[in-house]
Amino acid sequence: MANVGNQLPTQAVSKPAPGKHGNVLPLWGNEKTMNLNPMILTNVLSSPYFKVQLYELKTYHEVVDEIYFKVTHVEPWEKGSRKTAGQTGMCGGVRGVGTGGIVSTAFCLLYKLFTLKLTRKQLMGLITHTDSPYIRALGFMYIRYTQPPTDLIEWYDGFLDDEEELDVKAGGGCVMTIGEMLRSFLTKLEWFSTLFPRIPVPVQKIIDQQIKARPRKVVQKETQDEEAEFTESGRQGERRRSRTPRRTPSPRRSPKRSRSRSHHRERDRHGPSFDRELERERDRQRKEREGRDRDRDRGDRGDRERRRSRSADRNQDRRERRRSRSGSRDRRSERREKERDGGDDRSRRKDRDHHKDRGTERERSRDKKSRGETDDRRHKDDRERHREERKAKRSSRSRSRERKHKSGEEKSRKRERSHSRDRDRERDGEQRSHKRSRSKERSHHQRESSNDRSKHSERRRSQSTE
Repeated sequence: MANVGNQLPTQAVSKPAPGKHGNVLPLWGNEKTMNLNPMILTNVLSSPYFKVQLYELKTYHEVVDEIYFKVTHVEPWEKGSRKTAGQTGMCGGVRGVGTGGIVSTAFCLLYKLFTLKLTRKQLMGLITHTDSPYIRALGFMYIRYTQPPTDLIEWYDGFLDDEEELDVKAGGGCVMTIGEMLRSFLTKLEWFSTLFPRIPVPVQKIIDQQIKARPRKVVQKETQDEEAEFTESGRQGERRRSRTPRRTPSPRRSPKRSRSRSHHRERDRHGPSFDRELERERDRQRKEREGRDRDRDRGDRGDRERRRSRSADRNQDRRERRRSRSGSRDRRSERREKERDGGDDRSRRKDRDHHKDRGTERERSRDKKSRGETDDRRHKDDRERHREERKAKRSSRSRSRERKHKSGEEKSRKRERSHSRDRDRERDGEQRSHKRSRSKERSHHQRESSNDRSKHSERRRSQSTE
């Protein structure tokens, strides 16, 4: 049973599905997120395992070796890291949108494979690997997330009857074959606490018809209880009988399988102490299983004790309720009698209080009226004051305007007087200058006439002399 992983169907390798040509894989959907749930993707990108340890892995073979040694389940979250007990509806853990937890190494390595941009040959090497079923599971999950929905049945066709077993749940307890896992990938949208990319309805109908028409193989298994002995450092422990259906030892942990290439690499990387770490891991897993069984037994005992304590508490509560009921009845009867006797007194007190309240209300109303009248008077006085102030302001403004107007008229009159005086002065000056010019002209004419007369007399004298 340990070599079940080597008995792989040869049709998936030798007979490629139609439509698969070339070595480059097409990517369907979002090329950055790999169609992962946003909560899972953010936890993957922020996890120290992905940022520190997986960052050092640069090649495809190194990532495959890391899957072989580190992956123990294919759930998106580690066990006990997400608390979704009190969540319901769309915020519950079923829909994968609740509070995050510690993301699993399987999904960190799955996204690491996506960052390497696998080729068709590398992907075929993953899904036909013979060393570990978890390497194959991550290869099939890579196909489910990144390949077109029309090509899914072509990729999974040769592996739907694969009988190699693996435990897919964190902490163990959910063993299934590769074929059952692939049928779940094709027919169900949910995978533990996350969702796969949706398949279109016409493509889903074709896939369902092909799965129903496909005859399912029935493999005969021996119904024997197996006990495997693990060699530890100087210790030997017998494996307890499993309560789950009979399962084969995980081929990832099988000592019969040879892994020379990766084993030599891990020895070179980690040294000879790696075998001791593997043995310690096996011992730890065995102790965890034993502890789970003990916890179950303790839980059953605790449930019984709780039931007994609950029944005793219930009986005590019933007795206390009966006593309180009887006491409350007596108190009610006493209250009724007191009410009958003191009913008249209460009615009188109520009437008195009512009259007092009326008197106080009347006084309050009167006070309110007087206050209102005083307020009205004050408002009226204020209004009259404002009116008088406005009138005074208006009268002062009109007076100032009249004064300004008068002063302006006086100034204009003065200016006119000054202008008239200037004009008179100019006229007088002009007249004087005109008179002067006339006197000058007269004197000039007189001189000329005297000169002419003298010349004429001289001529006559000269002629007379001649």
